[in-house]
Amino acid sequence: MTGAAHFSSDYSEARRRFVVAAEDAGARLTSYAHPGRGPEGEELATDVAWLGPEDAKNVLVTLSGTHGVEGFCGSGVQTGWFDSGLAGEQDAETAYMAVHAINPHGFAWLRRVTEDNVDLNRNFVDFAGDLPDNPGYDELAEALCPATWDDATIAATREVLAAYAEEHGPAGLQAAITNGQYSHADGIFFGGAAPTWSHLTLKRIFRHHLSRAGRVAVIDYHTGLGPRGHGERICPTAPDSPLLARVREWYGEDFTCPALGTSSATEIRGFNVIGMEEALPGAELTAVALEYGTLPTEQVKLALRADNWLHLHGDPESAKGKAIKAQIREAFYQDADDWKELIWERALETQRLALAGLAG
Repeated sequence: MTGAAHFSSDYSEARRRFVVAAEDAGARLTSYAHPGRGPEGEELATDVAWLGPEDAKNVLVTLSGTHGVEGFCGSGVQTGWFDSGLAGEQDAETAYMAVHAINPHGFAWLRRVTEDNVDLNRNFVDFAGDLPDNPGYDELAEALCPATWDDATIAATREVLAAYAEEHGPAGLQAAITNGQYSHADGIFFGGAAPTWSHLTLKRIFRHHLSRAGRVAVIDYHTGLGPRGHGERICPTAPDSPLLARVREWYGEDFTCPALGTSSATEIRGFNVIGMEEALPGAELTAVALEYGTLPTEQVKLALRADNWLHLHGDPESAKGKAIKAQIREAFYQDADDWKELIWERALETQRLALAGLAG
């Protein structure tokens, strides 16, 4: 079976294939039911598969669907890891935990955000304290998320964004848009006003399943940034962090770090590794996001903005709505065999290096 054969066409198929593959491999399954439903009324859930000793001190964790529609990628890798028998490569003292569709609403509805329009990877902040400011986003909010969506509006807002980039540089524009914002609940990259269901569920999963683990490796699968099919290993931490030192030891120089200015990603706020560390204060956590490119960045951002408009002002069942849904799917999931093979091969390499790092 080729790597491309492991990928699914929608959330329901992805969930079904993951569960069957995990069971056939002998993994133990736990499901966390989501309170919502999918577009066809289907049940939504985050499913967790565990293979190996329950009291394993070393655990490899893979995570799919942090950004909903990006879940096709990680789900395909997780299903293939079980289906192909590769999950048996771990040694007797190491367990493998696959967290499938941590944001099942976004996966099923082809949205990057959760059911409350929250970017899960901006949601792990201290909501009891002062929330981060993002004056750049405040300045661009109206242009990023206009009330109308047509060619004239797109062209006009593109001029506004280009003017901002001219004044603040391309990196300044990217930071203003993507770093995260906490004042525009209907906007993009909104970090929320409280922990989301997916935030709480991720912490619950880590506390319950990993409480006895001493060393935990995490690979969180993402799409939408960088060259098409390239898997960038991103470590979102401080330059002097022990986490970064371990990532360098495990992956050599084949990684990037936003804080060092080497990544396609900016230094975001409220990313999920913060929640993982809070859930496992006694464990040594070595985490990377594996980010695969799809379309050029401007097209990806345009798809996000179109989807935001659609769910605020449009009709997903209209011809325009269906075209936007096809647009956002293409921006985060390249339904092409060559792209899937690139995803698969890079994933195998990364997961094997993580297993070697855990055993070392």
